[in-house]
Amino acid sequence: MLVSIFLCFYGCKTFPLPTTTPVTINRQTQPIPSNTVTNTRNTVTAQSTPSSRITSTDQPILTNTRENQTTPTGTSTLIVEYLDIYEDVDPSGHTVLFWHHFTRDREETIQEIVNDFNETNLWGITVVAENQGYQNVIFKKLWDVLQTPHTPNLVLLYQNQAATFQLSDSLVNIDSLMTSIPWGLSEVEKKDFFPDMLSQDVSTVFENARLGFPLFRSMEMLYYNQDWLSELGYDHPPSNPSEFKEMACKAIQQPFSKGSSLESMGYEISVDASRLASWTFAFGGNLFDEETAQYSFCSSAAESAMGFLQNLVDQGCARKVYEAYADQKHFGNGDLLFSVGTSAGIPYYDQAVKNGSKFNWNIAALPHEMEKPVQNIYGVSLSIPKATMEEELAAWIFIKHLTSPEMQAKWVKVSGYYPVRRSTEEYLNDYFQENDVYRLGWEFLEYGAYEPCVPGYDIVRDIASEAFTSILNGNNITIVLENLNDKANTILLEQMTLDLQNEYVEP
Repeated sequence: MLVSIFLCFYGCKTFPLPTTTPVTINRQTQPIPSNTVTNTRNTVTAQSTPSSRITSTDQPILTNTRENQTTPTGTSTLIVEYLDIYEDVDPSGHTVLFWHHFTRDREETIQEIVNDFNETNLWGITVVAENQGYQNVIFKKLWDVLQTPHTPNLVLLYQNQAATFQLSDSLVNIDSLMTSIPWGLSEVEKKDFFPDMLSQDVSTVFENARLGFPLFRSMEMLYYNQDWLSELGYDHPPSNPSEFKEMACKAIQQPFSKGSSLESMGYEISVDASRLASWTFAFGGNLFDEETAQYSFCSSAAESAMGFLQNLVDQGCARKVYEAYADQKHFGNGDLLFSVGTSAGIPYYDQAVKNGSKFNWNIAALPHEMEKPVQNIYGVSLSIPKATMEEELAAWIFIKHLTSPEMQAKWVKVSGYYPVRRSTEEYLNDYFQENDVYRLGWEFLEYGAYEPCVPGYDIVRDIASEAFTSILNGNNITIVLENLNDKANTILLEQMTLDLQNEYVEP
């Protein structure tokens, strides 16, 4: 395939994506309920343009455009009408098969939430929750059964996994459910969700289709030894990269009084695509340009972030983590001043400190170049594979229950993840009192950013980690990032042009 290539203003190459629509797998056609033929229309202003599926034939949702001649101001306003395709759908009596990866107390809690829903919902919907293993296992299993009678009605997927399945037009655009008048979310409810958490599942490479709905999130945080900072003469964590460097380098010269007497270190860098993203965000950049639908690994912000970290290593103030979770161990022993990791690790850092030097510690936003922090937020979402409209609606009704503030609070208390709705806070007063560090992290949920939500990002993550390692080993940052960007955009182009046709075979 001949690919046209041209240069961006900062030197990155851009690989234009194909303009053709995604290939659709030949799937078993489900009958369209008769009550969807006469759905009434809801009138919305032109600012609201939900993108949704009408029937299995994918008719366009635009049904009428006219001028309103009697507006209060005397001016004509363009009115666009859309079909509310779920308005008259009846989900009563349907079963929702829900695939997840939860185990132990988390699985018990999700089952309690399921039982509560099954006993109280007004439509007699029954949810069956099944543990299907780790996320990579769920991905493989769904691939094997997608668009067969064995497809689950609801499944947990990372955003890039959902995008991969959408190459075959296999997932419901949840916007069509969110905007339904009788079944969707009110404007008040929508505003209750943290904005970046709600927008994370909207895929720009699939015409802004919402391929999932957030359930919970974790966030990249700076972990710091508060007592050690005090000994170094500081009464606050670093708020910008300059302060971070000063403190990290000073820690080399003045080890912590409660340390294990081993070599002290300012910062240990866990080499991971999410760390690369987090530091790029902190320097005002991004990994993906939503307007061009292309990776942007070699932006000036990314180069600055990588140059900052490379310089820390060169000066001996930072080093790579040489084995899994070694940074947690060294932090707990009092030999490491700073660590960057997910908020889901709060209990593990706490245990490391209790088992180690028993000092005061805390979390903060990553040091950032901008006035406000930018926090890397991530987590799996709830996706709805296409089925009958009754089954799709039943799955959505359960999603609304699962993401209600009360159920979110119940989930927080067993999982330690952050909820996706602000109003959950009123149900967490007791939890906040027992978990001061978790409570502090709440303040940063408004400043979320997220990694690329496109097909193949799982592959790109691996080569991004390799590039990160190469940079920390002292290689030329510009060359490494340009090569990474070229490879990432090539992978994206290959993914978007995959032939996913798969003949349905009657079992």
